[in-house]
Amino acid sequence: MDDLDRQLIGLLRDNARTPVASLAKTLKVARGTVQNRLSRLEADGTIVGYTLRLKPQVEEQRIRAWMTVAVEGNRTQKVLNALRGDPAVGAIHTTNGRWDIAAELRADSLEGFDQVLSRIRLLDGISQTETSLLLSTIQL
Repeated sequence: MDDLDRQLIGLLRDNARTPVASLAKTLKVARGTVQNRLSRLEADGTIVGYTLRLKPQVEEQRIRAWMTVAVEGNRTQKVLNALRGDPAVGAIHTTNGRWDIAAELRADSLEGFDQVLSRIRLLDGISQTETSLLLSTIQL
């Protein structure tokens, strides 16, 4: 991957629906160059898909938070399975260091969020959690 590939990816992060001709004009290269690079980036798995993003106020579940989780002993897989099945969990990451798991939580109200926290904190195998509300998101 070179600088042109990185610039192309940056433009697509801003708007994945930008026409190839506009991308080529912005990058000051031929349209065929952009087409070929997109095809190569898709073929080698660098670009795995295109998606849309909704404004946060449009999403049903507007309250989001990161919960970091410390797991007791070797119960990580059990906790991961429980989190995976919870509809309020939007993403799960395993980590190293003080926390074993980081999970993105979502709820539609503060009361609902309180219920989510209470439910997850009671999962067998969780020894400690720390939660931070996500106030704003900066898109890359």
